[in-house]
Amino acid sequence: EVQLVESGGGLVQAGDSLTLSCRASGITVREYAIGWFRQAPGKEREGVSCINLNDGTTYYADSVKDRFIISSDIVNTTVYLRMNSLKSEDTAVYFCAAEMHGGLGMSYERAIYAPAYDYWGQGTQVSVSS
Repeated sequence: EVQLVESGGGLVQAGDSLTLSCRASGITVREYAIGWFRQAPGKEREGVSCINLNDGTTYYADSVKDRFIISSDIVNTTVYLRMNSLKSEDTAVYFCAAEMHGGLGMSYERAIYAPAYDYWGQGTQVSVSS
């Protein structure tokens, strides 16, 4: 059974940094990609970042490029999202998700496309005060 558990959310001030973690279990690591998505109240879920666990290729939405960094710890099957220079518009529930064939390679469009993902975590709240 595939399980994804996020942690690390919280309340911070604008300009602060925060690191989210996504611990995956039940996956064959090299076959998967892990993505981070977020959903703010009244808005659609949007792709934030993704990492191919097989070759380490990373993808970022334009809104977070140069501020957020995605990384992986293969041994512990954990993916991290380091969020720097946080803004109030980054406030959302953040979800990690697993794409079971993502290790074969993904286009940018697919990497940030929520319906492409097979498994989801429960989400963690990130709130940024201005």
